[in-house]
Formats: sequence, structure tokens, C-alpha cells
Amino acid sequence: MTDKEKSKQKQPTFLASLYKAAKSFARMLPVMIAVILLLGLLRTLVPKETIAHVFTGRWLPDTLLGSAIGSVSAGNAVTSYIIGGELLKEGISLFAVTAFIVAWVTVGIAQFPLEASALGKRFVCVRNGLSFLLSLLVGIATTATMMVIK
Repeated sequence: MTDKEKSKQKQPTFLASLYKAAKSFARMLPVMIAVILLLGLLRTLVPKETIAHVFTGRWLPDTLLGSAIGSVSAGNAVTSYIIGGELLKEGISLFAVTAFIVAWVTVGIAQFPLEASALGKRFVCVRNGLSFLLSLLVGIATTATMMVIK
């Protein structure tokens, strides 16, 4: 068998790829719906004035707070985009939202015990610390870049 024939056998068909994508989306759908419902509940229970009081619009405190909140909560990237979009609609600064999304995906305070037992406490502390710092830097750099582009 030639290399071309082998590579053709490994490539999935369009329908197989479409089926896998639909299956993956179906698995994520309940989580996405739950996040949207929780955001609606949060929106009802927490007044806009409280959110405006916590997020002041200043770049450093907002970035730190966004990273801190993203660090203690954990989730996958898809749900962070939904939450980030809702936060932007509420008037939260792009600094905070960007830092939140990066920390949400990279920092794992909630998974610390499990990760430490598998990889060691020192490694997990260094990884989480660097991820937190980088979430701050990415939040600031991304927003600064967006300001330059506009």
C-alpha cells in the first residue's frame, strides 16, 4: 500500500466529522444552558449598582479582580466566552473580562488537591502562580492592543 492510500484511509469523511462535531456540541449543550440560566439568576439577584461598585473601571483593580474571580472558579473555554460576553454587556471593563477568561481556563484553584496529588504541590503552585501572572499580563496587553486598534 502506498503512502497516498494510507493517508486516504486515515482521513475521516465529511459526514463522520460532522457527526463528531454534533455529538461534541450535544455534550456541551447542557452545561451551556446551565451557565446561561445561572447568569440569568445572578443578573436578577445582584443589582447593577453592586457590580458597578465592585468593578470600578480602573485598569489595575479590575484586572486583579477579574483574575482572582477566574482563578477560584474553574471551567472550560466555551462557558467562559458566554460569561465574558454577559459581563461585557453589564459594563464590566475589558481588562477584567479578559483576565477573567484567561484565569478561568488556566488557573485551577478548585482542582488544586487533585492536581497536587498527581503532579506535586511545588509544580502546581508554580504553574498556578505563573498562570495567574500571565492572566494579568494578557488582560492588560489585550485591552491595550484593542485600544490602539480602535
